[in-house]
Amino acid sequence: MSYVAYRQHFFSSILLTKTPFEKAKMISENLIEDEDIDTLKLKKFTLKTPLVTTSGNLNYTMNWYYGPTDYDILSSYDKNLDEVVDLGWGIFGTINKYVFMPLFNFLDGFLPAGIAIIIMTILVRLAMSPINFKQYLSQAKMKVLRPEITAVNEKYKDNAMKKQQETMAIYSKAGVNPMAGCIPALLQMPVFYALFSFFPTAIQLRQKAFLWVDDLSSYDVIANLPFTIPFYGDHVSLLPIIASAAMFFNVQLTSGQTMQQAQQPGMPNMKFMMYLSPVFLLFFYNNFSSGLSLYYSVSYIITIGIMLVIKNFILDEDKIHAKIEANKKKPKKQSKFKKRLQEAMEQAEKQQKKAKK
Repeated sequence: MSYVAYRQHFFSSILLTKTPFEKAKMISENLIEDEDIDTLKLKKFTLKTPLVTTSGNLNYTMNWYYGPTDYDILSSYDKNLDEVVDLGWGIFGTINKYVFMPLFNFLDGFLPAGIAIIIMTILVRLAMSPINFKQYLSQAKMKVLRPEITAVNEKYKDNAMKKQQETMAIYSKAGVNPMAGCIPALLQMPVFYALFSFFPTAIQLRQKAFLWVDDLSSYDVIANLPFTIPFYGDHVSLLPIIASAAMFFNVQLTSGQTMQQAQQPGMPNMKFMMYLSPVFLLFFYNNFSSGLSLYYSVSYIITIGIMLVIKNFILDEDKIHAKIEANKKKPKKQSKFKKRLQEAMEQAEKQQKKAKK
Protein backbone atom coordinates (compact mmCIF):
# COMPACT_ATOMS: atom_id res chain seq x y z
CA MET A 1 0.00 0.00 0.00
CA SER A 2 1.45 3.35 -1.03
CA TYR A 3 -1.18 5.33 0.88
CA VAL A 4 -4.05 5.01 3.33
CA ALA A 5 -7.06 7.32 3.18
CA TYR A 6 -10.04 8.30 5.29
CA ARG A 7 -12.90 9.94 3.43
CA GLN A 8 -15.88 11.68 4.97
CA HIS A 9 -18.13 12.75 2.07
CA PHE A 10 -16.35 15.73 0.48
CA PHE A 11 -13.09 15.79 2.50
CA SER A 12 -10.30 13.30 2.93
CA SER A 13 -7.14 12.74 4.95
CA ILE A 14 -4.52 10.67 3.16
CA LEU A 15 -1.13 9.44 4.36
CA LEU A 16 1.33 8.72 1.54
CA THR A 17 4.65 6.92 1.67
CA LYS A 18 7.31 5.87 -0.83
CA THR A 19 7.98 2.83 1.34
CA PRO A 20 4.79 0.73 1.08
CA PHE A 21 2.87 -0.26 4.20
CA GLU A 22 2.95 -4.03 4.63
CA LYS A 23 -0.31 -4.12 6.55
CA ALA A 24 -2.61 -1.69 8.33
CA LYS A 25 -5.54 -1.64 10.74
CA MET A 26 -7.97 1.21 10.14
CA ILE A 27 -10.71 2.19 12.63
CA SER A 28 -13.54 4.71 12.28
CA GLU A 29 -15.65 5.70 15.31
CA ASN A 30 -18.60 8.05 15.66
CA LEU A 31 -17.95 10.51 18.50
CA ILE A 32 -21.57 11.73 18.59
CA GLU A 33 -24.22 9.01 18.43
CA ASP A 34 -27.29 10.95 19.63
CA GLU A 35 -29.27 11.82 16.50
CA ASP A 36 -31.33 14.41 18.41
CA ILE A 37 -28.31 16.65 18.86
CA ASP A 38 -28.36 19.32 16.18
CA THR A 39 -24.66 19.24 15.38
CA LEU A 40 -22.18 17.57 13.06
CA LYS A 41 -21.53 13.88 13.52
CA LEU A 42 -17.83 13.90 14.34
CA LYS A 43 -15.68 10.86 13.68
CA LYS A 44 -12.44 9.59 15.16
CA PHE A 45 -10.08 7.91 12.68
CA THR A 46 -7.32 5.59 13.88
CA LEU A 47 -4.54 3.97 11.87
CA LYS A 48 -2.24 1.27 13.22
CA THR A 49 0.52 0.06 10.90
CA PRO A 50 4.09 -1.17 11.39
CA LEU A 51 6.76 0.91 9.65
CA VAL A 52 9.53 -0.79 7.73
CA THR A 53 13.05 -0.28 9.15
CA THR A 54 16.39 -0.61 7.38
CA SER A 55 19.26 -2.00 9.49
CA GLY A 56 17.31 -1.09 12.60
CA ASN A 57 16.84 2.52 11.49
CA LEU A 58 13.65 4.34 10.59
CA ASN A 59 14.35 7.20 8.25
CA TYR A 60 12.12 8.06 5.32
CA THR A 61 9.63 10.72 4.34
CA MET A 62 5.84 10.48 4.33
CA ASN A 63 3.28 13.04 3.18
CA TRP A 64 -0.13 14.10 4.45
CA TYR A 65 -2.99 15.28 2.28
CA TYR A 66 -5.80 17.13 4.04
CA GLY A 67 -8.31 18.56 1.64
CA PRO A 68 -11.35 18.18 -0.61
CA THR A 69 -12.19 14.88 -2.28
CA ASP A 70 -11.95 16.52 -5.66
CA TYR A 71 -11.19 14.18 -8.56
CA ASP A 72 -9.22 16.77 -10.55
CA ILE A 73 -7.04 17.75 -7.58
CA LEU A 74 -6.36 14.18 -6.48
CA SER A 75 -5.59 12.92 -9.99
CA SER A 76 -3.11 15.79 -10.51
CA TYR A 77 -0.73 14.18 -7.98
CA ASP A 78 -0.35 11.13 -10.27
CA LYS A 79 -0.36 8.71 -7.32
CA ASN A 80 -3.73 7.02 -7.93
CA LEU A 81 -5.33 9.22 -5.27
CA ASP A 82 -8.33 9.71 -7.55
CA GLU A 83 -9.40 6.19 -6.50
CA VAL A 84 -10.58 7.76 -3.25
CA VAL A 85 -13.46 9.38 -5.19
CA ASP A 86 -16.30 6.87 -5.40
CA LEU A 87 -17.40 7.12 -9.04
CA GLY A 88 -18.87 3.63 -9.02
CA TRP A 89 -17.37 0.28 -9.94
CA GLY A 90 -16.73 -1.18 -13.37
CA ILE A 91 -18.57 0.33 -16.31
CA PHE A 92 -20.38 2.84 -14.06
CA GLY A 93 -17.12 4.44 -12.97
CA THR A 94 -15.89 4.46 -16.56
CA ILE A 95 -19.03 6.27 -17.76
CA ASN A 96 -18.67 8.84 -14.97
CA LYS A 97 -14.97 9.37 -15.58
CA TYR A 98 -15.08 9.81 -19.35
CA VAL A 99 -18.62 11.09 -20.02
CA PHE A 100 -20.57 12.66 -17.16
CA MET A 101 -17.73 14.27 -15.24
CA PRO A 102 -16.18 16.07 -18.27
CA LEU A 103 -19.65 17.06 -19.50
CA PHE A 104 -20.75 18.50 -16.17
CA ASN A 105 -17.42 20.28 -15.60
CA PHE A 106 -17.78 21.91 -19.02
CA LEU A 107 -21.36 23.09 -18.35
CA ASP A 108 -20.56 24.14 -14.79
CA GLY A 109 -17.74 26.31 -16.12
CA PHE A 110 -20.13 28.91 -17.53
CA LEU A 111 -23.57 28.04 -16.08
CA PRO A 112 -25.05 27.97 -12.56
CA ALA A 113 -24.89 24.46 -11.11
CA GLY A 114 -28.68 23.92 -11.19
CA ILE A 115 -28.92 25.00 -14.84
CA ALA A 116 -25.91 22.82 -15.67
CA ILE A 117 -27.75 19.79 -14.22
CA ILE A 118 -30.87 20.59 -16.28
CA ILE A 119 -28.88 21.01 -19.53
CA MET A 120 -26.96 17.82 -18.81
CA THR A 121 -30.25 15.98 -18.19
CA ILE A 122 -31.68 17.21 -21.50
CA LEU A 123 -28.59 16.03 -23.39
CA VAL A 124 -28.66 12.61 -21.71
CA ARG A 125 -32.37 12.11 -22.41
CA LEU A 126 -32.01 13.17 -26.05
CA ALA A 127 -29.13 10.72 -26.43
CA MET A 128 -31.31 7.97 -24.95
CA SER A 129 -34.42 8.84 -27.01
CA PRO A 130 -33.75 6.18 -29.71
CA ILE A 131 -33.86 3.58 -26.94
CA ASN A 132 -37.13 5.09 -25.68
CA PHE A 133 -38.49 4.82 -29.22
CA LYS A 134 -37.63 1.10 -29.42
CA GLN A 135 -39.26 0.54 -26.02
CA TYR A 136 -42.47 2.32 -26.96
CA LEU A 137 -42.60 0.60 -30.36
CA SER A 138 -42.53 -2.76 -28.60
CA GLN A 139 -45.30 -1.62 -26.25
CA ALA A 140 -47.40 -0.38 -29.19
CA LYS A 141 -47.12 -3.82 -30.82
CA MET A 142 -48.25 -5.46 -27.59
CA LYS A 143 -51.23 -3.12 -27.46
CA VAL A 144 -52.29 -4.20 -30.95
CA LEU A 145 -52.11 -7.86 -29.88
CA ARG A 146 -53.99 -7.24 -26.63
CA PRO A 147 -57.45 -8.37 -27.88
CA GLU A 148 -56.03 -11.70 -29.10
CA ILE A 149 -54.11 -12.27 -25.88
CA THR A 150 -57.20 -11.43 -23.80
CA ALA A 151 -59.27 -13.90 -25.84
CA VAL A 152 -56.70 -16.66 -25.27
CA ASN A 153 -56.54 -15.92 -21.54
CA GLU A 154 -60.33 -16.19 -21.32
CA LYS A 155 -60.56 -19.33 -23.46
CA TYR A 156 -57.87 -21.22 -21.55
CA LYS A 157 -58.27 -19.65 -18.11
CA ASP A 158 -58.31 -23.10 -16.49
CA ASN A 159 -55.32 -24.45 -18.44
CA ALA A 160 -52.17 -22.45 -17.77
CA MET A 161 -50.00 -24.62 -20.02
CA LYS A 162 -52.30 -24.31 -23.03
CA LYS A 163 -52.71 -20.60 -22.40
CA GLN A 164 -48.93 -20.14 -22.49
CA GLN A 165 -48.64 -22.21 -25.69
CA GLU A 166 -51.31 -20.22 -27.53
CA THR A 167 -49.89 -16.90 -26.32
CA MET A 168 -46.42 -17.76 -27.59
CA ALA A 169 -47.96 -18.89 -30.90
CA ILE A 170 -49.59 -15.46 -31.33
CA TYR A 171 -46.28 -13.72 -30.65
CA SER A 172 -44.47 -15.99 -33.10
CA LYS A 173 -46.99 -15.49 -35.93
CA ALA A 174 -47.02 -11.72 -35.47
CA GLY A 175 -43.21 -11.53 -35.31
CA VAL A 176 -43.32 -9.86 -31.89
CA ASN A 177 -40.85 -10.50 -29.08
CA PRO A 178 -42.60 -9.97 -25.70
CA MET A 179 -39.21 -9.33 -24.08
CA ALA A 180 -38.20 -6.62 -26.57
CA GLY A 181 -39.53 -3.88 -24.27
CA CYS A 182 -37.23 -5.04 -21.48
CA ILE A 183 -34.03 -4.81 -23.52
CA PRO A 184 -34.12 -0.98 -23.90
CA ALA A 185 -34.75 -0.68 -20.17
CA LEU A 186 -31.67 -2.82 -19.47
CA LEU A 187 -29.57 -0.67 -21.82
CA GLN A 188 -30.44 2.39 -19.73
CA MET A 189 -29.40 0.80 -16.44
CA PRO A 190 -25.65 1.64 -16.70
CA VAL A 191 -26.52 5.32 -17.21
CA PHE A 192 -28.96 5.20 -14.29
CA TYR A 193 -26.44 3.74 -11.85
CA ALA A 194 -23.56 5.88 -13.10
CA LEU A 195 -25.51 9.08 -12.38
CA PHE A 196 -26.62 7.63 -9.05
CA SER A 197 -22.92 7.49 -8.09
CA PHE A 198 -21.94 10.77 -9.76
CA PHE A 199 -24.18 13.36 -8.08
CA PRO A 200 -23.60 12.39 -4.40
CA THR A 201 -19.82 12.63 -4.93
CA ALA A 202 -19.77 15.79 -7.10
CA ILE A 203 -18.00 18.33 -4.90
CA GLN A 204 -18.83 21.01 -7.50
CA LEU A 205 -22.41 21.01 -6.09
CA ARG A 206 -21.29 21.80 -2.55
CA GLN A 207 -22.96 24.99 -1.24
CA LYS A 208 -24.40 25.76 -4.71
CA ALA A 209 -27.95 27.12 -4.46
CA PHE A 210 -30.76 26.73 -6.99
CA LEU A 211 -34.30 28.10 -6.62
CA TRP A 212 -35.44 27.06 -3.11
CA VAL A 213 -32.49 24.67 -2.66
CA ASP A 214 -29.70 26.05 -0.45
CA ASP A 215 -27.16 23.33 -1.21
CA LEU A 216 -27.40 21.00 -4.20
CA SER A 217 -25.01 18.55 -2.54
CA SER A 218 -27.51 17.98 0.29
CA TYR A 219 -31.27 17.43 0.50
CA ASP A 220 -33.67 20.36 0.21
CA VAL A 221 -36.04 21.09 3.11
CA ILE A 222 -39.47 22.71 2.71
CA ALA A 223 -40.80 21.54 6.09
CA ASN A 224 -39.38 20.06 9.29
CA LEU A 225 -41.35 17.31 11.01
CA PRO A 226 -41.77 17.13 14.83
CA PHE A 227 -41.07 13.38 14.59
CA THR A 228 -38.96 10.98 12.56
CA ILE A 229 -40.49 8.63 9.99
CA PRO A 230 -38.46 5.41 9.56
CA PHE A 231 -36.46 5.40 6.27
CA TYR A 232 -37.87 8.86 5.44
CA GLY A 233 -36.42 11.22 8.06
CA ASP A 234 -37.58 14.23 10.04
CA HIS A 235 -38.05 16.60 7.12
CA VAL A 236 -39.91 16.94 3.82
CA SER A 237 -37.96 17.51 0.60
CA LEU A 238 -39.82 18.88 -2.42
CA LEU A 239 -37.61 17.58 -5.24
CA PRO A 240 -38.14 13.88 -4.38
CA ILE A 241 -41.91 14.54 -4.36
CA ILE A 242 -41.69 16.07 -7.85
CA ALA A 243 -39.48 13.19 -9.05
CA SER A 244 -41.87 10.58 -7.60
CA ALA A 245 -44.92 12.18 -9.21
CA ALA A 246 -43.15 12.42 -12.58
CA MET A 247 -42.01 8.81 -12.27
CA PHE A 248 -45.59 7.69 -11.52
CA PHE A 249 -46.94 9.31 -14.70
CA ASN A 250 -43.96 8.03 -16.69
CA VAL A 251 -44.54 4.43 -15.54
CA GLN A 252 -48.25 4.74 -16.31
CA LEU A 253 -47.43 5.91 -19.82
CA THR A 254 -44.78 3.30 -20.57
CA SER A 255 -46.25 0.22 -18.82
CA GLY A 256 -49.91 0.83 -19.47
CA GLN A 257 -49.56 -0.62 -22.96
CA THR A 258 -48.56 -4.05 -21.72
CA MET A 259 -50.31 -4.22 -18.37
CA GLN A 260 -52.31 -7.27 -19.39
CA GLN A 261 -49.08 -9.31 -19.64
CA ALA A 262 -48.39 -8.87 -15.97
CA GLN A 263 -51.55 -10.73 -15.01
CA GLN A 264 -50.39 -13.96 -16.63
CA PRO A 265 -49.32 -16.78 -14.30
CA GLY A 266 -45.76 -16.41 -13.12
CA MET A 267 -45.52 -12.74 -14.14
CA PRO A 268 -45.10 -9.98 -11.51
CA ASN A 269 -48.03 -7.71 -10.64
CA MET A 270 -47.07 -4.66 -12.68
CA LYS A 271 -49.86 -2.53 -11.23
CA PHE A 272 -48.41 -3.06 -7.76
CA MET A 273 -44.89 -2.30 -9.01
CA MET A 274 -46.16 0.84 -10.72
CA TYR A 275 -47.28 2.25 -7.38
CA LEU A 276 -44.39 0.83 -5.34
CA SER A 277 -41.54 2.34 -7.41
CA PRO A 278 -42.53 6.04 -6.93
CA VAL A 279 -43.11 5.48 -3.21
CA PHE A 280 -39.72 3.82 -2.90
CA LEU A 281 -38.11 6.75 -4.74
CA LEU A 282 -39.89 9.24 -2.46
CA PHE A 283 -38.59 7.59 0.72
CA PHE A 284 -35.13 6.71 -0.56
CA TYR A 285 -34.24 10.07 -2.10
CA ASN A 286 -35.57 12.24 0.73
CA ASN A 287 -32.13 12.21 2.35
CA PHE A 288 -30.03 12.19 -0.84
CA SER A 289 -28.35 14.97 -2.74
CA SER A 290 -30.93 17.40 -4.15
CA GLY A 291 -28.79 17.55 -7.31
CA LEU A 292 -29.63 13.87 -7.87
CA SER A 293 -33.35 14.50 -7.21
CA LEU A 294 -33.26 17.48 -9.60
CA TYR A 295 -31.77 15.27 -12.31
CA TYR A 296 -34.47 12.60 -11.91
CA SER A 297 -37.28 15.19 -11.72
CA VAL A 298 -36.20 16.79 -15.00
CA SER A 299 -35.36 13.41 -16.54
CA TYR A 300 -38.81 11.90 -15.94
CA ILE A 301 -40.56 15.08 -17.13
CA ILE A 302 -38.50 15.08 -20.35
CA THR A 303 -39.12 11.35 -20.83
CA ILE A 304 -42.87 11.91 -20.53
CA GLY A 305 -42.62 14.62 -23.20
CA ILE A 306 -40.56 12.40 -25.52
CA MET A 307 -42.96 9.47 -25.10
CA LEU A 308 -46.00 11.68 -25.83
CA VAL A 309 -44.33 12.99 -28.99
CA ILE A 310 -43.50 9.44 -30.08
CA LYS A 311 -47.05 8.28 -29.34
CA ASN A 312 -48.93 11.15 -30.97
CA PHE A 313 -46.68 12.23 -33.83
CA ILE A 314 -44.26 9.44 -34.77
CA LEU A 315 -45.84 6.02 -34.26
CA ASP A 316 -48.89 5.03 -36.32
CA GLU A 317 -50.77 2.14 -34.68
CA ASP A 318 -52.67 1.41 -37.91
CA LYS A 319 -49.38 0.86 -39.75
CA ILE A 320 -48.09 -1.29 -36.89
CA HIS A 321 -51.30 -3.37 -37.02
CA ALA A 322 -50.98 -3.78 -40.80
CA LYS A 323 -47.36 -4.88 -40.46
CA ILE A 324 -48.25 -7.43 -37.78
CA GLU A 325 -51.04 -8.84 -39.99
CA ALA A 326 -48.57 -9.10 -42.86
CA ASN A 327 -46.10 -10.93 -40.62
CA LYS A 328 -48.79 -13.44 -39.70
CA LYS A 329 -49.24 -14.39 -43.36
CA LYS A 330 -45.55 -14.98 -43.93
CA PRO A 331 -44.31 -18.57 -43.47
CA LYS A 332 -42.32 -18.85 -40.27
CA LYS A 333 -39.24 -21.01 -40.00
CA GLN A 334 -39.17 -22.30 -36.47
CA SER A 335 -35.79 -22.29 -34.75
CA LYS A 336 -34.45 -25.41 -33.06
CA PHE A 337 -34.79 -23.75 -29.66
CA LYS A 338 -38.45 -22.83 -30.23
CA LYS A 339 -39.16 -26.28 -31.61
CA ARG A 340 -37.67 -27.95 -28.55
CA LEU A 341 -39.49 -25.54 -26.27
CA GLN A 342 -42.81 -26.29 -27.97
CA GLU A 343 -42.19 -30.05 -27.77
CA ALA A 344 -41.37 -29.73 -24.08
CA MET A 345 -44.56 -27.76 -23.44
CA GLU A 346 -46.65 -30.30 -25.39
CA GLN A 347 -45.07 -33.15 -23.44
CA ALA A 348 -45.78 -31.36 -20.16
CA GLU A 349 -49.39 -30.85 -21.24
CA LYS A 350 -49.77 -34.56 -22.01
CA GLN A 351 -48.34 -35.50 -18.63
CA GLN A 352 -50.70 -33.01 -16.98
CA LYS A 353 -53.71 -34.59 -18.71
CA LYS A 354 -52.48 -38.06 -17.80
CA ALA A 355 -52.13 -37.05 -14.16
CA LYS A 356 -55.69 -35.71 -14.11
CA LYS A 357 -57.04 -38.99 -15.49
